[in-house]
Amino acid sequence: MDSLAQAATAPASSVLPLRTRDGLALAAEHVAGGGPGLLLAHGFGQTRQAWRSTQQRLAEAGHASLAWDVRGHGQSERNPAGSRYAGEQFVDDVSAAARALGAAPILVGASMGGLTGLMAQARDRVFSALVLVDITPRWEAAGVERILGFMNAHPDGFASFEHAAEQIAAYLPHRREKKSPAQLAHLLVRREDGRLGWHWDPRLLSEFIPDTDGLQGHIEDACRALDVPVLLVSGGRSDLVTDRTVAHFLELAPHARHVQLPQATHMVAGDDNSAFTDTLLQFLHDLPAPTAAHGDPR
Repeated sequence: MDSLAQAATAPASSVLPLRTRDGLALAAEHVAGGGPGLLLAHGFGQTRQAWRSTQQRLAEAGHASLAWDVRGHGQSERNPAGSRYAGEQFVDDVSAAARALGAAPILVGASMGGLTGLMAQARDRVFSALVLVDITPRWEAAGVERILGFMNAHPDGFASFEHAAEQIAAYLPHRREKKSPAQLAHLLVRREDGRLGWHWDPRLLSEFIPDTDGLQGHIEDACRALDVPVLLVSGGRSDLVTDRTVAHFLELAPHARHVQLPQATHMVAGDDNSAFTDTLLQFLHDLPAPTAAHGDPR
C-alpha cells in the first residue's frame, strides 16, 4: 500500500484504493486532518460506513482518520477461489493500512477489527494507542452463537430492502427505527437471482470464523505485551463482552482504561454513537503529547 502523505492536500474526504500483500484491492475512505491519525477497523459483517458519524466528528475535532472495508466485505475484493480466508491475512491488512495512514496511528477496532488490531500490534508494533470496542481476549459463547445465528439465517437473501429491514429490526429490537433503503445500500448487494444478499463473502463463515477460537491464546499474549495507552469501550447490554471477560482483560493489561456505555449492546458505535465518540475524543484528549504526535500524518 502506498503512503497517504499526499492526502494532506486532498479534499476533506476521499475514497482511496489500497492493496494487500496478496494483491487484493480494498476500498478505503480517508478524512484529512491534523492531530492523531486514527485507523478505524470495523467488525465482522460490517463496512467502513459503520464509522461514518464518528469520522465526521473526528474531522470536526481536527483528527485525520482512515476507515476501510475489510477483505471480503463491502466494496473490497474477496479472496479468489482456492485462497482460504485466514486470520493472518486480516492481521497483515491491518498492519498495512496502519502504515498507509502514517507513523504509529491510533487503532479504533470494533470486535474483529479490535482482535486483528491487537495481533498486528503484538507482531509489528504499528500503533501508538488502541481503542478496543466491545471485544476482549475471551468472549461469551452465547453471544457469538446469537450473532452467527442471524448471519446464517438468510442463505436465500431478501426479497426487498423492506424485507431486510424487518429482519434486522427483529434482530436489533432496541433500535428505534427501521433502516431505510439508503441506509441498507452498503450492506446488501443484488444477486444474479434478483434477490438481495449480504455484502460479505459467505465463505467467511465457513473458513475464517471456525478458526477464531484457536486465536484466543495468541490474543491473550498480545494483551500481556501491550505497552501503549489502551481504552476498552464495552456495551452494558452486550452478550459478547461481560463483566467476567472485562475483568480477565484488565488482568492481562492492568494499565488499560475501561468505559462501559450502559445502553449499548455489542454494536456500541451504532447503538450510542454520540456517547461512544465523546468517550473516544476524551481518550484522545488525555493521551500524552508524544503519543498524539506519532499519529499526525502531516
